Amino acid sequence: MLNSEILAFLAELKNNNHKLWFDANRSWYLEVKAQFEAFVEALIIRMGVHDPDLAYLTVRDCTYRIYRDVRFSPDKTPYKTNMGCYLVKGGKKSPLAGYYFHVEPGNSMIAGGLWMPQPPLLKKIRWGIYENIDEFLSIINDPAFSKFFPKIDEDAVLSRPPRDFPADFPHIHLLKFKSYTVSHPLSDNEVLAPDLIDRVTEAFCLIKPLNHFFNRIIEEG
Repeated sequence: MLNSEILAFLAELKNNNHKLWFDANRSWYLEVKAQFEAFVEALIIRMGVHDPDLAYLTVRDCTYRIYRDVRFSPDKTPYKTNMGCYLVKGGKKSPLAGYYFHVEPGNSMIAGGLWMPQPPLLKKIRWGIYENIDEFLSIINDPAFSKFFPKIDEDAVLSRPPRDFPADFPHIHLLKFKSYTVSHPLSDNEVLAPDLIDRVTEAFCLIKPLNHFFNRIIEEG
């Protein structure tokens, strides 16, 4: 459901990330944007069957603007060079765990979980894992899940055990994460394959127990 135009546009944008080029190619951008949004709409419908919390989402609830917020960034290029969607109860600004799909030439992926929660919420998640460790281990060690998502992403991890948790806890390493996300890379060929929506849906269904574990903890009060 995605064709090579989306990757071609994003590759050209990366090499010409300025307003003059973007304005000259706005019609091309609108074409690939419509293509991506059609994919997201179909994905919402698919996932709404498996996770009813997603059934009433709109494309706008799940997608992001192409324009970068450069106010506090040393990188002043004005446009994102990827397209992504985040399916989560309440929409993309929700604090809940959700499902993420990212398209970027040479760097596409399927991902999900809980990304960089605020400190009070992060502590609550850690306590939830600590108190329900057997359930958590059964989710991340499930053979189908662990084959596709072999580990929790390690982009933000404490060097020491978090405060208030016993350092001798046998699974203390699972409490050191600042984010609880998993991801699986996709090649450009996989992004353009006719079964992409099937592949993404199947992967999101693997993530569902993890998301529901986190969201139960968050919503318990």
